[in-house]
Amino acid sequence: MNTDSRLEQANDNAAAFWLTQARVHGWGSHVRPGLTAVRCARTPDDSQRFVVTRPYAEPADVEQQLADLLDEWQTVRFTLEDPYGGLDLTRFGAVRIPIMPVMAREPGPVEGVADELPAASRAHGGGTLTVDEVLDDDAFALVERTVVDGFPLPARQPWVRGDALPAQLLREPGCRAWAGRIDGAPAGACLTFDDGTATGVYWVATLPDQRGQGVAKAVLQTALAHVHPDRPATLVATSAGEPLYRKLGFTALAPTCWWSRTSVGG
Repeated sequence: MNTDSRLEQANDNAAAFWLTQARVHGWGSHVRPGLTAVRCARTPDDSQRFVVTRPYAEPADVEQQLADLLDEWQTVRFTLEDPYGGLDLTRFGAVRIPIMPVMAREPGPVEGVADELPAASRAHGGGTLTVDEVLDDDAFALVERTVVDGFPLPARQPWVRGDALPAQLLREPGCRAWAGRIDGAPAGACLTFDDGTATGVYWVATLPDQRGQGVAKAVLQTALAHVHPDRPATLVATSAGEPLYRKLGFTALAPTCWWSRTSVGG
């Protein structure tokens, strides 16, 4: 499959994951051709989220759709993901976040991962590193806390159970969670979202005091091996995570431009 098609799969997965979160939280949403919008009401960060999912001939058309929704929702804060890089949202008081690549891994087996869970190995620090799928609410709460403190999400700190990732999310079709532990203590986590076409990887996080021990690699390897390895996997990489993703077989599809407005005045 060509790069453009893979990019659209990544965009569609991100949009679907946001719509799933909207359903769980009870947020509003709009789906328009090429643009998915989620109204993250009553949250301390990313009050609205917009995902551009298809190429556009006229940036002004997308910007007008955005303007209409900002007005309708009386938006203060928002983040917009533009994987095509043609928008200029400075007139909305938004600033551009450093460019990050959208990446994909082609279908195929993942080397070095046990068939049975939990998968176990030695952490670089010498402890026993285990990774397993999270199946109950209490364990999912620990995943949520790992994401809040390890990613981190400053606006969600101090952590409040169910505020960022409600337990109901674990029961949504396609959504799965993975936890890494060193000697039984929480160390890292990620979420995956399978939409029937591709598997999106989200919230890859390691707790600060557990970094440098191979936790993120083990968590991601395990997730990739056990969530439809016959389908492509997609993600948006931070600068810190990109080298690891490349080692696991991900390649860049396109640089995505994210715009953020934190207040009415920008």
